[in-house]
Formats: sequence, C-alpha cells, structure tokens
Amino acid sequence: MAQTMDADELDPVRKAPALKNLDPMSIEELGDYIGDLEAEIERVKQAISRKQAVKAGAEAFFKR
Repeated sequence: MAQTMDADELDPVRKAPALKNLDPMSIEELGDYIGDLEAEIERVKQAISRKQAVKAGAEAFFKR
C-alpha cells in the first residue's frame, strides 16, 4: 500500500527556544539582558518591514 506524504511533513519542526535561567543573574546582568532582547526585537521588526516591502512590491507587480 502506497503512503502519501503531507506537505506539512516537509517543514522542519521548530522547537521553542529554552528559557534562560534568570536566578543566577545580577540586577545589572538582567538589565543588560533586557537591552539585548530589545535590540533583537528591533532587528526582527526591521526584518519584518523589509519582507513586507518585498511582498507588497511582488503583489503590485503581479496585479498589473
């Protein structure tokens, strides 16, 4: 009997990143960690904006 493959099976399984243990961190280290996270959030927002611009350009091109 032939088995069919679902398209979802081709996508890699994404695991949620492990949470960082905050207990051993000092207040200063926690503040630095927040700064790092905020910088990463900004980087991700910029990547989203770039991808949205590319998508909008492609949609505009193909609607012609």
